[in-house]
Amino acid sequence: MTSTRGADSYGAKDITVLEGLEAVRRRPGMYIGSTGPRGLHHLVWEVVDNAVDEAMAGYCTKIEVTLLGDGGVRVVDNGRGIPVDIHKKTKRSALTTVLTTLHAGGKFEQGAYTVSGGLHGVGVSVVNALAERLVAEVRRDGHIWTQEFHRGKPATKNPVKGRAVKKTGTTITFWPDPEIFTETTTFDYDTVASRLRELAFLNKGLEISLVDERADPAVQETFLYKGGLVDFVQYLNENREPIHRHVIDLSDVSDDAEVEVAMQWTKSYTEAILSFANNINTHEGGTHEEGFRKALTKAVNDFARKKNLLKDKDPNLTGEDVREGLTAVISVKVRQPQFEGQTKTKLGNTEIRSYVEKALNRMLPEWLERYSPEARRIVDKCITAAKAREAARKAREITRRKSLLESTSLPGKLADCSSRDPARSELFIVEGDSAAGPAKQARDSETQAILPIRGKILNVEKARLAKALQNQEIQGIITAVGTGIGDDFDIAKARYHKIIMLTDADVDGSHIRTLLLTLLFRHMRGLIDAGYVYIAQPPLYRVKVGSKVHYLKDDEALEEFRREHPKVNPTRFKGLGEMNPDELWETTMNPETRTLVRVEMEDAARAEEIFSTLMGDDVARRKAFIQQNAKDVRFLDV
Repeated sequence: MTSTRGADSYGAKDITVLEGLEAVRRRPGMYIGSTGPRGLHHLVWEVVDNAVDEAMAGYCTKIEVTLLGDGGVRVVDNGRGIPVDIHKKTKRSALTTVLTTLHAGGKFEQGAYTVSGGLHGVGVSVVNALAERLVAEVRRDGHIWTQEFHRGKPATKNPVKGRAVKKTGTTITFWPDPEIFTETTTFDYDTVASRLRELAFLNKGLEISLVDERADPAVQETFLYKGGLVDFVQYLNENREPIHRHVIDLSDVSDDAEVEVAMQWTKSYTEAILSFANNINTHEGGTHEEGFRKALTKAVNDFARKKNLLKDKDPNLTGEDVREGLTAVISVKVRQPQFEGQTKTKLGNTEIRSYVEKALNRMLPEWLERYSPEARRIVDKCITAAKAREAARKAREITRRKSLLESTSLPGKLADCSSRDPARSELFIVEGDSAAGPAKQARDSETQAILPIRGKILNVEKARLAKALQNQEIQGIITAVGTGIGDDFDIAKARYHKIIMLTDADVDGSHIRTLLLTLLFRHMRGLIDAGYVYIAQPPLYRVKVGSKVHYLKDDEALEEFRREHPKVNPTRFKGLGEMNPDELWETTMNPETRTLVRVEMEDAARAEEIFSTLMGDDVARRKAFIQQNAKDVRFLDV
């Protein structure tokens, strides 16, 4: 069948060519991931990463980030300063070129930078494109050079030469464009502080300051860690009790790469391994983690055999045994990093696997011999973990779903969906049988499955896997999801690409969500990395104005609604079980009208800190955390 519709309407004149940074403004999500809070903060990371690259190259010792009172951000470094001389190809200043040309910078050629973190990003030109205004001030060649930009376009052709100065460095000040960032242009202090603290840990001796001028009086923190990764491990273990005093600190440098590892075992039952490549948090792991794990398991087994802590008849300790209670930070610097994975945060360089493994095969046995009494305590911990693993084996087998065809292996309480396409399937984990009833009636049975859980599941932060797997609710969740857990975890076996926590909009519901998130974070973290985990947003109030019904999420939403409708008499839902199926569908389950919050892990170190604080054994630290954050709680359901 031949169609001539529109045959003459598509030609060269219909091809749009986006000049300069116009493509970034037209499709910002392609460059910074989103125009929400995550993308907004990405602008800060891009500018800071440039300054950190100067530090990694040995030319910068101090970075200061200021959150300005008018909503802007200023980043100052004492590096060499961005070049301002004329670029041969563009015939414009190198500073102008860097700020107005995608993929322009000193990181694509050999010489200026050996390794860099900024290469993984999208460049400061993207920050310029998405800023309402940006001012660059460079101290270089004996003078200050200034150039201003508006939505990516320079106000002057080249930088303006100013007064004479002796010091060098770069200052970038920018204000995010509200036309792009329509959700918010407000930077979160804790988010920025966590990232800067992490960068200071990863770059030993680099001083990074954060000033918040929006507060009255201004707030200032300085991050400087002369111990580097050792300090990082001690920071992560503040809520845990170490079983040996000395933090293991190993490093190696080759012609093409560097590796540093710091680690310490604790009495905890969970592992906390953070890995980085060129300062980028590779929370999906990669070849550097693979090399580390292999060398670690071999070194501990070899030491245990050599000291006769493992008998001839004893099987080798597994990687899972060896890593129980381990806190470790692995940092590699690579000339040409290759990133892959769901979120491009998995290192793919195959040569790094063998490099890290060989380096640790040489250094780790030496440490274990040097600190033999501490090494023996480590092995004892691993042997105890092995015994617990064997006890957990049968329980683990119960949770494994042998085949999609063996429906009898699924939890009895699961009301499964008829679809077998994971991309279309959703699992609602629902608090209580009373809420499960309306949810089952409300759902779209083709794509939505319902799994009720009874009360509060076991806190896996304070329990070994064997005990966790004895909990029927946890067994049911693991079996329904289908991925397995721990070393058996396989994201490809996920039966649903949306796992939605549906709990009451009150304090108890929040506690249950926290317990569920702890389970997923500790034993099924790949679900979070893949973006499969969501939190439903059921309403707390129903308000009728005339003939129209409004559903309001929480007390804050009710207060805002009352500004326009001061005489409303709201109905408060005491729980999901009080909602009829139509209400639950309309407000919480209908993909067309619902609001879901995706659970993302931007900062793995911060996540480790929060989970261990809230769910661990240190009561005093948990109390301090609650007192510190109580000021942010405006309404408390009692």
